[in-house]
This record gives sequence, C-alpha cells and structure tokens, in this order.
Amino acid sequence: MKEMTDEEADALSEYYAKNPPTVDPAKNGGFAKKQFRMVAVDRLSEDYLLTKSIATHKTPTEIIGELVREEIARSSPVPVLGKH
Repeated sequence: MKEMTDEEADALSEYYAKNPPTVDPAKNGGFAKKQFRMVAVDRLSEDYLLTKSIATHKTPTEIIGELVREEIARSSPVPVLGKH
C-alpha cells in the first residue's frame, strides 16, 4: 500500500473533521454510539490485518478487537466470564 504524503494526510484529516462518517444505529446493536479513533500500524501489521480480513471475512477492527480480548483474557489473573 502506498504511503500518504503529509499533505494528503492533512487533507484527509480535515475532510473527516468536517464530514464525520455516519453509521446506521440499527446495525450491530447500537454500534453507532461508540466513538471511533484512527490508529496507525506498521507495514507488517497492516499486511497481517488485510490478509486475515480476506481469509476470515471480518473487518480489521473485528480482528484487532479479538486479539485485544485474547490478550486481556490471557493476562487476567481472574477467570473471565465465558472462558474456561
């Protein structure tokens, strides 16, 4: 994936500041109520997320969420509900 120039990044940031994405609250159980934040990832992570997305038919956000939950469960000293 081609990297953005500083000018392109500034233009994209300004565009989304003036035109925030709309989300249908009827989908995903009120998912639209959540606040979204952009996160930059390195090239390896980007490639992994895109490859995993294609293979699993999940969004990169869903994959990141699963990875984070797995890490929390793995490092939690107290058993997490629903995990045995």
